[in-house]
Amino acid sequence: MFISDGNISIRIAEPEDAPMIYQWENDRSLWRVSETACPTSLFQIEQFLLGNSDLLGNRQQRLMVCLNEEELPVGSIDLFDYDPVNSRIGVGILIESNYRGKGLAGTALRLCLDYLFNDLLVHQVHCLVDVTNEESLHLFRKLGFEEGGRRKDWIKTPEGFLDVVFYQIINKA
Repeated sequence: MFISDGNISIRIAEPEDAPMIYQWENDRSLWRVSETACPTSLFQIEQFLLGNSDLLGNRQQRLMVCLNEEELPVGSIDLFDYDPVNSRIGVGILIESNYRGKGLAGTALRLCLDYLFNDLLVHQVHCLVDVTNEESLHLFRKLGFEEGGRRKDWIKTPEGFLDVVFYQIINKA
């Protein structure tokens, strides 16, 4: 495992994670929060994972959130828009629905922030959360992310447009 707290770990996604990621990426109920509009093939995911270890070259990386006892992946963290010049990176998290509400997302994001701030020496981590996603809004605020702005009518839904909140956390160290 890459980084562990005793109960859960985060690690680099491997090619053998492709079938699970394929399920998550093609879950239409999650597309709005991930700004996805069309299905992804298993081949596309496998190709992405083959180069997943190169954060500097790809400017993105997928990490898996795993339960240590069973070594079972229960979610993922996406790192994206890595900008080493300005020392910032975007983050998104997914926890499988039957594992939500157990504190796993908060623990996994704390581990990830520790890695980003102390190993990669990133200055800023940011994310976008739609205004109806109360769980994520609460999660990022609880972890110390601050609202840096709002993007009006950013996400189109069948019910109309939604605003998203831009959150960021600055490494003060």
